[in-house]
Amino acid sequence: MLLAMDVGNTNTVLGLYRLANEATATGPELVANWRITTPSSKLTSDEFGILLRNLFGLKGLEIGVVDGIAISSVVPPLDSTLRQVCELYFHVRPVFVEPGVKTGIPVLTDNPAELGADRIVNCIAAFERFGGPCIVVDMGTATTFDVLSKKGEFLGGAIAPGLGISADALFSRAARLPRIDIKKPAKVIGTGTVDNIQIGLYYGYIGLVDGILERMIAEMGPETKTVATGGLAKLIAGGSKYIGAVDELLTLTGLRLIYERNLDRHKKRGT
Repeated sequence: MLLAMDVGNTNTVLGLYRLANEATATGPELVANWRITTPSSKLTSDEFGILLRNLFGLKGLEIGVVDGIAISSVVPPLDSTLRQVCELYFHVRPVFVEPGVKTGIPVLTDNPAELGADRIVNCIAAFERFGGPCIVVDMGTATTFDVLSKKGEFLGGAIAPGLGISADALFSRAARLPRIDIKKPAKVIGTGTVDNIQIGLYYGYIGLVDGILERMIAEMGPETKTVATGGLAKLIAGGSKYIGAVDELLTLTGLRLIYERNLDRHKKRGT
């Protein structure tokens, strides 16, 4: 059993996989998944370990079933705590997505070391599922656009402020505007302050996403596939002209693939 952990700036997504079994001819299966607020760097390894044990328990699972862990983290202050949790509570040495890990994705950028772990993981899963050329749109704290060539090479991309950040900036700088739930508005011409804000945020953000995708697809060619992931993917994809598929668990799939490609790096401690 593999525990995949995608540690983002705002949320952490976890997935428990039963891996493929050649003897029974069964493929990998996602047994359970969770989305939690990313813990503060002040959280101790014991506190995080208890949190994970409780999550497992709520679904009738024991943490002892885990014999492999793969982690993608964009929060470096948490990394040492995550390692301690894996070793103390799961007795497993985790595989972090970091330089030296086999990915199968050549990175053709000016400085490959700058590329966030979550972005390369998303690309691995997208290329496995859709092939190339392909564009991955990950809508989290920031919204990232990642472009893969027909051969599966990472060519580059773009980064924009996430929808949540955009909304927070508006509310914090305009004292008389109320905080609202971000959702698809019922109409495009608003008649009240709340629907005015919802229209601006929702359709304004779709305009940002589609504007970038339109230009990227024009450069890559009309055969380019597009997939969106992240907490807001379904909301924005519903109004987008260019997002062809939504996979909210894309990063977990990528972590599973990386784990399988690095079998020599994840051994239980002491074996």
